[in-house]
Amino acid sequence: MTKSMPGAAGDLAEEYPSVWKAYAALGKATADCGPLTDREKRLVKLALAIGAGSEGAVHSHTRRAISEGIEAEAIMQVAMLAIGPLGLPRAVAAKTWIEDIED
Repeated sequence: MTKSMPGAAGDLAEEYPSVWKAYAALGKATADCGPLTDREKRLVKLALAIGAGSEGAVHSHTRRAISEGIEAEAIMQVAMLAIGPLGLPRAVAAKTWIEDIED
């Protein structure tokens, strides 16, 4: 699992497997605590990454969304929806981060 994870997260998982295992368990627990579909959860996570201004997380959730079959238009709509609550600069940044992965 960790070999396919790029960057610092993969490094952390390899160096501290018990920490990564606990983190993954927390992620599963939060994912399973409500009625959202997998698609909805992925798009929400992308939106939260955009809101947090985390380029790495936007890249990660964009990669995962694509691999899960979520269409490019839906992924990009999440960035456009950021314009209202987060402002044009944050939405434009998110758009470019998504395009880093889609291109």
